[in-house]
Amino acid sequence: MRDDTLRLGVAPDPSHADWTQQRIRTPDGVWLDGALLAGPAGTRSAIVLANGFTRSWRHEPTQRIARRLCVHGSVQMFDFRGHHRSGGVSTVGKAEVTDLQSVVTHLRAHGYRTITTVGFSMGASVVLRHAAEHGGVTAVVAVSGPGQWYYRGTRPMRLLHRGVEHPLGRLALRTAYGVRVTNRRWDPAPADPTQAAARLSSTPLLVVHGDSDDFFPVDHAERIHTAAGAHSELWIEPGFGHAERAISTELVERIGTWVAGVTSPASAPPS
Repeated sequence: MRDDTLRLGVAPDPSHADWTQQRIRTPDGVWLDGALLAGPAGTRSAIVLANGFTRSWRHEPTQRIARRLCVHGSVQMFDFRGHHRSGGVSTVGKAEVTDLQSVVTHLRAHGYRTITTVGFSMGASVVLRHAAEHGGVTAVVAVSGPGQWYYRGTRPMRLLHRGVEHPLGRLALRTAYGVRVTNRRWDPAPADPTQAAARLSSTPLLVVHGDSDDFFPVDHAERIHTAAGAHSELWIEPGFGHAERAISTELVERIGTWVAGVTSPASAPPS
C-alpha cells in the first residue's frame, strides 16, 4: 500500500515515551492503525477519538486534541478502515461502527473501565450509532456531526458526494488524501445519526457544533440533541467551523471538563 503520510503533511511517528503505537484487528479481518496516549498514572478511564472522513490520528490537530484530553484519562486514537495506514476500504460511516467496537473491546481487555467516545464529523455519526447499537460506553461526544444521511445542502457536501460516488472521485481521494473508498452503495442504509441518538437511553451525550460550520448547518446538531432527550446537552459555538481542524484549545478543554464531570464516580446514579 502506498504511503502518502509525509507528502500530505501528516505528523511523523511519535517518539515520545507516552505514545504507544498499535495495530487493532476487527472481526472482519481489517487491521487498524492506532496509538494510545497514556493518561494519569493508574487511570482506568479512556477517551477514544473518532476522526472525520480523510483525517488521521497522525495529523497534528488530532494529536493536539489528544494531548489536551489526556489529563482526564488515556486517549486512544486510530484510523478508520480505508484511511492511510489502516487496511480495508472506507464505507463512509457504515462498517466503521465495527472499527470503533473493536477499539472499545481492545481497551476493555486492557483494563479500562470508563470509556468515552468523542467523534468528529463522520466520526460523530459513528459514535452515535455505536452507542445505540453496541452500548458499553460511559458517555458520547458528537462534534460537527451530520443529523441525516445524503445531505447535499452545502458545497463541501456536494463535493464529498461526488468524490465517493464516482470512480474519478475515488481515485482523487486515494491519490490526494490516502483514503480508499468502497465502490458499493449502502444497501440497506444504516439508521441515521438522529435516529441513533433517540436510542441512546440514559447514556450522557454532548453535541457540539459551530455556527460557522460550512459542512452542516446547526439544525443538524439541534435535531440530534432533541432526539436524544433529557440526557443530551447542546453547545452551539460562535465562530467555530468544522471538526478537528477548526476546534480551539479552549473548546477541547471544556469538552474534557464535561467528560470528567459525567464520568466521575460522584456523577453516577445511586445503585
